[in-house]
Amino acid sequence: MTPMEKAGWTPLPHSDEDLERSKSVPDTPQTRAETYRLAWNDPEFMTRRELRAVRLQLELLKPEMILAERGIRSTVILFGGARLPEPGGEAWAAKNETQKKNLEENSKYYEEARKFARLCSQQSAASYYREYVVVTGGGPGVMEAGNRGAHDVGAPSIGLNIVLPHEQAPNAYVTPELCFNFHYFAIRKMHFVMRAKAVAVFPGGFGTMDEFFETLTLIQTGRMERVPVILFGKSFWKRAIDLDFLAEQGTISPGDQDIIDFVDTADEAWGIISRFYNL
Repeated sequence: MTPMEKAGWTPLPHSDEDLERSKSVPDTPQTRAETYRLAWNDPEFMTRRELRAVRLQLELLKPEMILAERGIRSTVILFGGARLPEPGGEAWAAKNETQKKNLEENSKYYEEARKFARLCSQQSAASYYREYVVVTGGGPGVMEAGNRGAHDVGAPSIGLNIVLPHEQAPNAYVTPELCFNFHYFAIRKMHFVMRAKAVAVFPGGFGTMDEFFETLTLIQTGRMERVPVILFGKSFWKRAIDLDFLAEQGTISPGDQDIIDFVDTADEAWGIISRFYNL
């Protein structure tokens, strides 16, 4: 039963009823014409460039409705590289021996992401999986580790996949009923942060950097409430970014660096979240 049906009876037919009725009309040149299709049941019409605004609304609304119906109030985001293998796994993305060596060394963060997701999910169980629900980008690497950690302890987790030129398939550990797919990066990013109580960022590339810096910008500008933003891998991030340099140059304010915490282990990260929320 839909929320509208729960709210009360209506004498007007629902869209699903009209869809069924439209299947029983006589087969004629008129009824086979694309123009005769119900507008919202016409893929060619719905994917026209002029309908972009409608598609943006739908991508925002569909996950929002499903998560609300599930009672999910808050999440913990895990951002990180799709290319990081699990310990002992193949560094499939390596383009040379140096990359292979480093990806294999950084595979320890796969295990830390998995452990961190278990800790979040154990806390989530106390709220019947309404708070601190793990959410990832739904793909391989760190994303897989996050969903897998939740799966380890029987907890649901969310995967926000996106259509890419080289198709990103959902990993096997995302809860199927919470596995979403997006066309628009912007709407996907909104769903990441709309319920976030904490953001954990593991070693990654351009995509990870993009998500990390966008989150920092939202917090810095006051467009998002302050939540723990935790970088896993002190040695990695100290070389990848230099926030002290930005502060010295005046391009960020002194103290903006304090938005971030650096850790190496899941236990350290969960301790930061526990203290922040007095858990």
